[in-house]
Amino acid sequence: MTSTPRASTQAVAGRLVARTTEITDPGPLLELLPDAAEGAGEDPGLTAWLRRGEGIVGWGVAASIRTTGSGRFDDAVDWWREVAGAAVVRDDLRVPGSGLVCLASFAFADEPGESVLVVPRVVVGRRGDRCWITLIGDDELTPAPTLQRQPEPRAPGNVVFTDGDVDSAEWEAIVARAVERIGSGELEKVVLARDLVATTDEPLDVRWPLRRLGTSYEMCWTFHVDGLFGATPELLVRRERGLVTSRVLAGTIRRTGHDERDLALAATLARSSKDLEEHEYAVRSVAEALAPHCSSMNVPEAPFVLHLPNVMHLATDVAGVVPDTDGSTVLELAAALHPSAAVGGTPTKVAVEMIKEIEGMDRGRYAGPVGWMDAHGDGEFGIALRSAEYSGTRVRLFAGCGIVADSDPEAELAEAQAKFVPVRDALTAR
Repeated sequence: MTSTPRASTQAVAGRLVARTTEITDPGPLLELLPDAAEGAGEDPGLTAWLRRGEGIVGWGVAASIRTTGSGRFDDAVDWWREVAGAAVVRDDLRVPGSGLVCLASFAFADEPGESVLVVPRVVVGRRGDRCWITLIGDDELTPAPTLQRQPEPRAPGNVVFTDGDVDSAEWEAIVARAVERIGSGELEKVVLARDLVATTDEPLDVRWPLRRLGTSYEMCWTFHVDGLFGATPELLVRRERGLVTSRVLAGTIRRTGHDERDLALAATLARSSKDLEEHEYAVRSVAEALAPHCSSMNVPEAPFVLHLPNVMHLATDVAGVVPDTDGSTVLELAAALHPSAAVGGTPTKVAVEMIKEIEGMDRGRYAGPVGWMDAHGDGEFGIALRSAEYSGTRVRLFAGCGIVADSDPEAELAEAQAKFVPVRDALTAR
């Protein structure tokens, strides 16, 4: 397939100037995001990438690009290299997230769907005990805004949930078809997703679910880019000064809320042949994708159990060293990894074709790479899981499950329901 031309580009007025200044701790970063309804018609461009209180938030749009098709990653990389190469960056901190940065979110499939890369006008960040503000624009004399905690986000009001493109019974039938085709030897694993639609009384103030996700799921990466938000437990890839890491999650069991019972369930998960098989496929796909870019790699022989508030996952942290001769940005590494077996299947090409054939919905940017990158190509990208896309009063939630030969449709449906919980609770919590 040939690359589809860029959908649209917001032109940069001359070269960008980015100035980073160290500041005193401004408090919780998500509480600094302004109310989008007060943007006087301008695009508020609210962006966020946070874990355990550290990371970056931004607002305003200094520059952006939208890309589509099979060339969406290449187009974004080329554009960013052009913008970053011409920019004037004044950054004495030189910590991850300072200086010139962009945030981005990419469509899962080549078609349909748009991907977006945004350069905020204002970025506020925290790393350890250091905090900073970065101003980005075409005028380095732009005064810094006064940072203060914003009023509580507007509540969405009553929230009504309905089936998305495929209801529960239909989805179980789709899973059964996939299991049958896996049993025939067509492929080893396929990841099938479903959606759930929430309708709110008031247009969604995305700061409402973001604050709740950031508090309840602090071990995950809470994110928002261009109408896509969530709290993902899965780090697709981090690149930092030549070191590359990727957290692979595959194999899930729902928590009960009782510590002793959950410990027993964790042990069951760690011994489950079905879940270990699914996890092995995912780890293998990540290791094979990163290997051409790394001079050395560490792939643990066995996974550990990652405990989250609502579920537990089998997890493996893959690490590697990218030599100076490689030069791949974190976005290029993310493109090489996408889609991994954790969100596509094995073999990937066959699985992605099956997803397109039988899943019955457009994933949009669900399960695509989401994260940030700096002018040097370092940064972090996660997989947009435990996520939702919103517009006005309509919020579309997503959840997916890895299907292998001995998957049970009813159990997979229960797992998908559990994966809706983070965003469901974030929308309805008071």
